[in-house]
Formats: sequence, C-alpha cells, structure tokens
Amino acid sequence: MFKILDKIMLNPTVAQIVVDAPLIAKKAEAGQFVILRAKAASERLPLTVAAYDRTAGTITLIFQILGLSTMELNSLEKGDFIQDCVGPLGEPTHTEGLRKVCVVGGGVGCAIALPVARKLHGQGAVVHSIIGFRTRDLVILEDEFKAVSEEIRVMTDDGSHGEKGLVTTALESLINVGNQYDEVIAIGPLVMMKFVSLLTKKYGIKTVVSMNPIMVDGTGMCGGCRLTVGGETKFACVDGPDFDGHLVDFNEAISRSTMYSEFECCAREEACKLFSKEVL
Repeated sequence: MFKILDKIMLNPTVAQIVVDAPLIAKKAEAGQFVILRAKAASERLPLTVAAYDRTAGTITLIFQILGLSTMELNSLEKGDFIQDCVGPLGEPTHTEGLRKVCVVGGGVGCAIALPVARKLHGQGAVVHSIIGFRTRDLVILEDEFKAVSEEIRVMTDDGSHGEKGLVTTALESLINVGNQYDEVIAIGPLVMMKFVSLLTKKYGIKTVVSMNPIMVDGTGMCGGCRLTVGGETKFACVDGPDFDGHLVDFNEAISRSTMYSEFECCAREEACKLFSKEVL
C-alpha cells in the first residue's frame, strides 16, 4: 500500500496528492505514468507523474475529479493509503538536444506538461509555455510554469484571466513574431491537441502530443489504448504516451474516447449517491 503524505486542492475539481513511492520515484521521468487502484475494489486508474523527488522517495499525482475512480481517489485524505500503484510506465518524453520548445498545456493536461517544461528548462533549453483553461477558477500551476519558462501565455475562453482566446491563437502569435521552435509539445484535451497539430503542420514545426486513451493493464496486452498513428496501430501504454501529432488519427481517438460515456455517467451518479450517504 502507498501512503498519501500530502493533499491539496488546486481548484474546485482538481486535486494534488504526494505519495510515498520510493521505487517509482527512483526511476520516474517526465512523461511517464502510473496505474493505481484507490481501494481494493476500485478500477485501475492511469495518472501521469506530475513530479518526483528521488531523495524523499515521493511522487506527485494531479487528477481531475470526474468519474467513479477519481471520486474514490479523492475520498482519501492525507495519512490514508492507496491500495496499489504500479510504475513508472510508458516511454519518457524525449527532450535531449532540444534548444527552443513551446510547451502547450490545456486544462488538467498542464499537470502532464509541467514536468516536461521543467525538464527542458533544467537542460538549458529556452521554454515558452502556453496554458489554457475555460475560466479563471480552473487555472492551475501558473506560478510553476512561470518558474521554468522564459515566456508564458495564460489563456482563458472567457477572458477572466490572462488573455481571452484559445491556445492556438497564442501559439500562432508567438510563431508569427519570429520564434523558431525545434518542437512544440502539446498536452491536453484531444480536440486541443488536434488543432495545435493542424496549426504547426501548416508551419512545418515538429509536434509531439501525449495521448491518454482508454487504458486497462498498462502493458500493451489488453489493446484498450490502441490508436492509429501514421496508418499503423500503436498502443499508448507501451509505444507512447508521446506520438507525432501530425500522424495521429485524432478523429478516431476522439470517437473511441466517448465509447463508455453512458456507462461512466451512470457510475458517476451512483458514486455521488454513495458518497452523499457517507457524508450524511
């Protein structure tokens, strides 16, 4: 079992926990993830390692409270134990040799983008960051991105914080003023990554996206995380999660991501009833 050493809410729907996991912390790299079960009967939940401390033996996980699994995880507090946690899984994000990179994060995807930006900054690369949210109340990790970015753009759909507009608007603006990026790394909702990739393809800029499809075992055996990249079937858990954004079939990925929406809705409703009874 894995002890939760700290827990804070980053916004009303996003929580951050620090977990005692020395063996995972020893090997984890930016871009990799773990699969955990909050309780003995919980579903397996993949979460990217948002940070790791090899000396303290801890990993930091950030998750959005959406469905049954994340509601169960959020029911645990500081001092409680996660049933099990396996990792690190997946391939680390490639950062070696990159001199100037634009990191684009959308919503809770910023939790995945931050360790990548941090690693690039630590290697001496020039990092420009663009982070986007629907509204001010959902903004997370702004100060953390500022600490590792030479330039940062914060975008909100409604203009309640930072600049009003989409992350693609900010990205095109940075490109048009003469910034020449070795690579753009985009992490967030599928639709966001799709349109970032369409934009960078127009300018001929290599783009990497982090894919998070339906996942069960994390070893490539179940096939649940399959996606099409350059006409070939890939598995996000072992071949990724990073892929060439110009080759990903986003329409297929978006379609597959909604396959269990009705089931997830029912499970969430049942979980809400259950947790409401526990509170009462």
